[in-house]
Amino acid sequence: MKRLCRDSSRPYLGRSAPSATSTVHGNVKRDGVEVSREHSSGESGKAIEALQHRKVEATDRPSRNDSPRRLKLKAAGTAAARSCQATKPTGGASTRHDAEEPARKEGLLEQVLASENMQRAWERVRANQGAAGIDGMSVKRFPEFAREHWPAIRQSLMTETYQPAAVRRVEIPKPDGGRRPLGIPTVTDRVIQQAIAQVLNPIFDPLFAETSYGFRPNRSAHDAVKQVRTYIQQGYRIAVDVDLSKFFDTVNHDVLMHRLARPDSGCRDKRVLRLIGQYLRGGVVINGQVQPTPTGVPQGGPLSPLLANIVLDDLDKELERRGHRFARYADDFIILVKSQRAGERVLRSVGRFLQRKLKLVVNAKKSRVCPTDQSAFLGFTFKGTSIRWTDKALAEFKRRVRLLTGRSWGVSMDYRLRKLAEYVRGWMGYYALSEYYRPIPELESWLRRRVRCCYWKQWRWCRTRVRELLKLGTFLRTAIHAGLSRKSYWRLSKTLATQSGMTNAWLAKQGLVSIKTLWVSFHYPSEPAKG
Repeated sequence: MKRLCRDSSRPYLGRSAPSATSTVHGNVKRDGVEVSREHSSGESGKAIEALQHRKVEATDRPSRNDSPRRLKLKAAGTAAARSCQATKPTGGASTRHDAEEPARKEGLLEQVLASENMQRAWERVRANQGAAGIDGMSVKRFPEFAREHWPAIRQSLMTETYQPAAVRRVEIPKPDGGRRPLGIPTVTDRVIQQAIAQVLNPIFDPLFAETSYGFRPNRSAHDAVKQVRTYIQQGYRIAVDVDLSKFFDTVNHDVLMHRLARPDSGCRDKRVLRLIGQYLRGGVVINGQVQPTPTGVPQGGPLSPLLANIVLDDLDKELERRGHRFARYADDFIILVKSQRAGERVLRSVGRFLQRKLKLVVNAKKSRVCPTDQSAFLGFTFKGTSIRWTDKALAEFKRRVRLLTGRSWGVSMDYRLRKLAEYVRGWMGYYALSEYYRPIPELESWLRRRVRCCYWKQWRWCRTRVRELLKLGTFLRTAIHAGLSRKSYWRLSKTLATQSGMTNAWLAKQGLVSIKTLWVSFHYPSEPAKG
């Protein structure tokens, strides 16, 4: 007859599994033998030893159906059990050890709030700067606030009465023209989240897959791109690009908290789990109104990258189990296969896994199967086995440079060149991984011409232009001819007068960075001097 109901003693999330040791009215009940806590440890040990001896004697009795091999195995097991009884001390020492084990694992909150950990968290938040939260407090004002209020905040965290503030919604433009929503926590919550991340990262990072590169120590997006290039060299030339629609806004809280509280995760402190849950459900302020957040992870807090990796770790393990070649950076991942048919099959199966197991939404319009030279991963594409930046990335670079070199931007040239150098160095620090050198000289020439236009517009009057060109060493007749010209700024920026006056060396002295120099130094770093 089939069982009509499940065993009610089975454990599940939020409910502890029944153990052999249970407490009833101050007494400890072990396997049907009730031992008072007031009794000596020797008496309780004798009772347990007598019960275990009776069990061993009962299992030692042969049965009619026992075969000779089974009798030998039973005899060996009985001897091992008796030897364990002889060597195991009595008095409930093992029971006390089991009771103390969770206490050693559940001290994460104390580690989070330790002075050294909080100091490192504050230094990290201060280095990152960032905007203020809904309370309007900036990073510079936080030390004064913390000196007065941190003891009370720490006490509320220890007593589990702390209530995180809602995050402030900010939208930033995306390269494709859309808007990306960010959640800006208060500085206090950013410091606490950073402290939690510093404690949980060493616990979860060893459990992550080797092909996960996002927000992990000693790993970067460049490593992920190089890993994909390695798979291409092995013959996997078809890319399966799965796009997760609004990943950070659609993370299921139950799925995330279940993976955080797994027994093998090492995060057993329920106080830390409860605090993370409060941050997830803290709400978001939009147009002055606090709106609930039943799903999603606020993108913009120090804790969100770790939580994203925890959610998607099951995907990594599933792809490894299937033997796929893939690389993942946060919510961007790509799978490499050898045929179009295999890619379409993998796309369907992975989509089902994401929707059913992880409760994530797959963007069917952007997900596709294509050759690797038509794919894009982290801003790069692949021509054969060569890494190149995408056309979209180059278009975004030119758009930003046009803004920074706009002639109607009424700022000084020193400030303009400083902001331009910051952006160009940052962009080349990432996209210099591209192995395609041909567009580099042309791009650098275009950038210098844009800057010459800015200088020509700033000089404005004819006599000013002639005077400045003469200072830079231009011949008088050439300077007068250019200064009196009514041609456009863009046309005059490539004349003999402007190029002989505003030379490449002079522009570099003013602070204009060289794209070619940055690319060469990335691919051919100079060797350290010997001796």
